[in-house]
Amino acid sequence: MPTFRHGKNTTVLSDDFDLTTYLNSATAAYSVDVPETTTFGSSDRSYIVGHNQGSISFGGLFDGTTSSADSIFSAALGSNTPKVVTISNDSTSIGGRAILAAASSTSYEISSPLTDVVSVSAEAIANGGLDSGVWLICQTAVSATTNTTGVDNTASSTNGGVAHLHVTANARSATTVIAVQHSADNTTFADLAVFGTVAIAGLDSERYEVASGTTVNRYLRTRTTIATGTGAITRSVAFSRR
Repeated sequence: MPTFRHGKNTTVLSDDFDLTTYLNSATAAYSVDVPETTTFGSSDRSYIVGHNQGSISFGGLFDGTTSSADSIFSAALGSNTPKVVTISNDSTSIGGRAILAAASSTSYEISSPLTDVVSVSAEAIANGGLDSGVWLICQTAVSATTNTTGVDNTASSTNGGVAHLHVTANARSATTVIAVQHSADNTTFADLAVFGTVAIAGLDSERYEVASGTTVNRYLRTRTTIATGTGAITRSVAFSRR
């Protein structure tokens, strides 16, 4: 029997912000160009497959405070730096499905109806397309060095991938290093993607692309290395094989 999902469990992270509680819709759209190759004398049209495309759109409620959806969407419009966006309409448990995008904002709208709640909507294109991956950890706080449970892909892959990091809360009194590791046997792990060091009490985000042609072993996990100190850090890591 199919295992369906309810939309209420959707999670949306953008850079170092958790936008989930501001939004009530999130859509990821996949498409591909199909240029026409029909020539004279043909009775039927013909096409070839071209570039993949991806776009994302959001809808939610207006809140004018700092770090609300309004402030994030308005700042993103016109920015030359794509947002690190991860969306999940699946479980946020380790291994749950996630969609990864380097998102460039194309529009932002605020709607103020006379008899309803002020709402917001935004659209963006995905630079490099949309990548379908899994959570290695999602919105989980930790205060000591730790490794997460390995996610089993059942086989290795050979074309690299992309990793996303979101640090949305950080009360650490020392620096933190977060990495994606891979393993052939779920016992011996090696670093695959090491994100930049997270500063003391700093929020952070990063998109790390593992080069095409790189072997990614069967199992993946997250390594969080915390220097001596106090406080907790909340991090999310997703990875998509290519």
